[in-house]
Amino acid sequence: MSEIAASAATPLSASSAASAEVPLSPNLLRNLGDRSYDKRKSAALEVENLVKQLAESNNPISKESIPLIIDLLQHQFTCSKNANYRKGGLIGLAGTAIGLMHDAKLYLDLLMPPVLKCFDDPESRVRYYACESLYNIAKVARQDILKYFNQIFDGLCKLFADVDVDVKNGANLLDRLVKDIVTESEVFDVELFIPLLHKYIRMTNPYIRQLIVGWITVLDSVPDIEMLEWLPEFLDGLFNMLSDGNREIRQAADSALSEFLREIKNSPFVDFGPMVHILVLQSQSKERFTRLTAATWIQEFVSLGKERLVRFYGDLLGAILHCISDSETEIRIVGERANADLLAIVKATQANVDLMPLMSKLNVELLSDIIATRMATLTWINMLLEKTPTQITVHINSLLPSLLKTLNDPSDAVVLLDLEVLSRLSTSLNPDEFSSVLQQVIQLFATDSRLLEKRGSMIIRKLCTLLEGKGIYMVLATVLSAHEDLDFVSLMVHTLNLILLTAAELEHLRSILRRSFNEDASQEDIDVFTTLFKTWCHNPVSTFSLCLLAHEIDASVGFLMQIDKLVQLLESPIFISLRIQLLETHQPNHASLMKSMYGLLMLLPQSSAFRTLRDRLASVTQMTMAIARSDAPLQAEKDDPKIPVLLGHFDKIQSQHTSLRHKALAEKSVLNRTTP
Repeated sequence: MSEIAASAATPLSASSAASAEVPLSPNLLRNLGDRSYDKRKSAALEVENLVKQLAESNNPISKESIPLIIDLLQHQFTCSKNANYRKGGLIGLAGTAIGLMHDAKLYLDLLMPPVLKCFDDPESRVRYYACESLYNIAKVARQDILKYFNQIFDGLCKLFADVDVDVKNGANLLDRLVKDIVTESEVFDVELFIPLLHKYIRMTNPYIRQLIVGWITVLDSVPDIEMLEWLPEFLDGLFNMLSDGNREIRQAADSALSEFLREIKNSPFVDFGPMVHILVLQSQSKERFTRLTAATWIQEFVSLGKERLVRFYGDLLGAILHCISDSETEIRIVGERANADLLAIVKATQANVDLMPLMSKLNVELLSDIIATRMATLTWINMLLEKTPTQITVHINSLLPSLLKTLNDPSDAVVLLDLEVLSRLSTSLNPDEFSSVLQQVIQLFATDSRLLEKRGSMIIRKLCTLLEGKGIYMVLATVLSAHEDLDFVSLMVHTLNLILLTAAELEHLRSILRRSFNEDASQEDIDVFTTLFKTWCHNPVSTFSLCLLAHEIDASVGFLMQIDKLVQLLESPIFISLRIQLLETHQPNHASLMKSMYGLLMLLPQSSAFRTLRDRLASVTQMTMAIARSDAPLQAEKDDPKIPVLLGHFDKIQSQHTSLRHKALAEKSVLNRTTP
């Protein structure tokens, strides 16, 4: 008799009152460990039938033999060094479970450990039989095996990664059965399973990933299991699968993520916070599709979460600006949408917003290589300056150097928006701080002559449009008067003077200078001229033009164009009579007519209209007499009461036109409009 057969004839429990013995014949035990599969299979059927009889017996002693059989199959077979014995023990345990049928649940603590242990067997066929054995046990025990679910799942992960194809196929069959059991069960404890899921989802083996994403999908489909609640535990792993080399895994992960996002949209109680950090990291993935998916999730989170995400505004902004800088057009588009949504939400947020994380991100992204990112960053700073100016000015020391550096940006659009930000920032500063900002702008021009040459006029004009031109020029004049580089001051005055003489934005300042020499000029008007004059003295030509400007009339480009057209009309048939009157020197109004014509000539620049009128007047005889007489207005003109009235009316109408232009300029001011 073999060693196994001998042990079968001996009671396993000497203390047992009924002295139960293992009722397995020596021949059955011998066949169970035979090299032949058929003999082992036949022996397993005998075990199945025997156990079935013992389970159905009314004799308590007979039922006591069942655990003894299981114990023998475990210790003498599945723990044997002989691979055939281990195979026989496994199919014997399966036969035992089938024989027990619904009573198998009573013996699971004995049946399961030896089978699960064989999942790690060095022999691939033994591992395969372990799959088959557990499959049969699960088939009869159903949901009662779920208390061993973590051990089963742990074993499945190993078997799915097995090098043997048959073992993988066996594991697949077992996996499907266990999924069916979990789906129909009401006692599955997902909380106990999550740590194991968290462990294996980090693995890169494609077979394990396939198993994991399959289980996530199945569990999410069970109505009584709230996988959305546990999503932060495995969200990162699902995103990592989007870059897997296996197309099926990528598609499965994408499908699972799409379903979870759909559930998030339909659930009002989602905690977005734990997932934000994951999405921020995934938005910087090297894989295009991963970045696009993360960007899409971020956009949805911003739209759905709103003020619930107030603690994560900084992190979200950083990720969004990174998306705007992406090389892929589709990702940039999603990033821009998310940026617009977050900008609107932060602007409308009533709760306290921690600006430090936001400003930290903005200060970095302001130096981005991507124009769209720099534009978005400046738009954010502009909005925050409008929303909470006093809080933003606290960060001026860290923010101002970046804003000033951006004035040298290759993009005009960026520079113009940067100037708008600087202007809005200036409105929140006290006079000394504002002067300091302009002083740094001047210093920037002093150290970079190319910037002054290329962008100086645009920068000054934009500042004058957004802020008050008079205030800008007064501060610039004061700052320049104390500058040590006299050559630079002369060049800067020349630049400022050209802008003063030509820019429509400075029409109001020119009006102040014109009335500064009037008898009714205010002290403030006089101070404006005096301040500019003292600094303009660094450039003699500019000084001279400033003095001329102070005595000049208000003649816009449109005004000069109208004179040009008038001269053309003077050459038309309708004014033949007027041209004849130029010869009638004896007429009382001849001198006034000639003075009017020469007045028009002096107003015109030297254009074709100027030459036409000049030639016409040169042809008039006795011109010297007419000019001499022009200095002595006739008594008729003095006595004509209509002249002062008409001149007064002219002044009134021109004043209205001037006010209209001032109003149009004022409407462009940053002080009178909000951020778009």
